[in-house]
Amino acid sequence: MRLVDIAWNNLRRRRGKALLLVLGLAVGITTVVALQAITHTLRADVEVKLDEYGANILIVPRSNTLSLSYGGLTVSAAAYDVGELTERDVGLLWTIPFSRNLSIVAPKLLSAVEIADQTVLVAGVDFASELELKKWWRLEGRAPEADDEAVVGARVASLLGLDMGSLVQVGNGTFRIVAVLAENGTQDDDILFIDLDAARRVLGRPGSVSLIEVAALCSACPVEEIVKQIEAVLPQARVSALRQAVTLRMETVEQLSRFSLLLSGVVLFIGGLVVLTTMMGAVSERRQEIGLFRAIGFRGAHIVRIILTEAALLSVVGGLLGWLVGMAAAVLLAPGIARADIAVSWDPWLAVGAVGLALIVGLLASLYPAVRAARLDPTTALRSL
Repeated sequence: MRLVDIAWNNLRRRRGKALLLVLGLAVGITTVVALQAITHTLRADVEVKLDEYGANILIVPRSNTLSLSYGGLTVSAAAYDVGELTERDVGLLWTIPFSRNLSIVAPKLLSAVEIADQTVLVAGVDFASELELKKWWRLEGRAPEADDEAVVGARVASLLGLDMGSLVQVGNGTFRIVAVLAENGTQDDDILFIDLDAARRVLGRPGSVSLIEVAALCSACPVEEIVKQIEAVLPQARVSALRQAVTLRMETVEQLSRFSLLLSGVVLFIGGLVVLTTMMGAVSERRQEIGLFRAIGFRGAHIVRIILTEAALLSVVGGLLGWLVGMAAAVLLAPGIARADIAVSWDPWLAVGAVGLALIVGLLASLYPAVRAARLDPTTALRSL
């Protein structure tokens, strides 16, 4: 009879002990799988949301020293004809090796304009990119659809008495206010936003760009490398990584990872103790059986292999059961934890990892009881027969 057959028959005869060991492992693996699946899903969701939430790279001309500010760039009411970027420079961004990581590229043309005896900062923007970049914007009105429509910041609207439907003269063009930007405590409250192409036309600066804001997906690549690649194609520009945003993204992701690993380690340790206790009890109950095996010629290595084979079989069952229950728990719990409708991915590698982890824990926890059983004196064990 093969050793695996002996192990299988032992498990069939001691179904209660086998079930207890399977459940002990399954509970641990369930917790780990559910936690890892939820953490992985939350991590992906956080990375996507944070990567999409605003710019983390700012591109400005090197030589400008101006007075009105936007996004780290200052603008003068007098002259603005030195060191500007161009629309061609915007296109060059998509030629860098890491262009696939550029989520949003939002060029802007800035100018200080006299409106109703007030100096107002006007920003020509691509509204589609701007609204995607600044998801926190709340418009009281609607998004501009034509190139003669504008959005006004809350403080500018209050100062100049502007509201939806108001007409504003910018350069040689007239724009209708279609939305007032709800106050958000940023410099956007002090700006009049108009269409980028329209701004170039009415201000007489075709193809000009004052600055470029970039939202880069930085979870899979270093933002510093993206900055270097942009500097290589735009040597006339100063490229800055907004490190605070990038650091926040990385810290958030790492905190999720550390918490998951710590809790997984604790749960696995408890699962290992359950296996160890169960196997120790099983060895004690089988003293006579083990003594008989030794008496008829089984070596210590054979006893170890029998017990570890039993542990391996139960570990595979516990790992598979834990994976199935853990994934089901993740599917049910993840939307509530994230407070969002997110889908949990059924990763087959997680199933492999769950079974492998169960095997490692089960075999390690069973090794001491197996060695102890192998060292059992057969004459001592047989005296109780």
